[in-house]
Amino acid sequence: MESHVTAEQALERLRTALKEAGVKLPSLRIDLVTGIYGDPNALIDLGRCNATVASRLADALTPQDGDE
Repeated sequence: MESHVTAEQALERLRTALKEAGVKLPSLRIDLVTGIYGDPNALIDLGRCNATVASRLADALTPQDGDE
């Protein structure tokens, strides 16, 4: 893993990983307030999602047999 990653790089990496897991967070973005200060202060806003997306996200984060 990289020692320093920009907010934009982290956002795109997260978006790609979520897409590969079948999860789309529609409000995923760089936080508007902290983003104006740039790195390393910018936060990634994961936003809100419905129960179906939350369940998919939980599935993606739960280790499967053989993944541990």
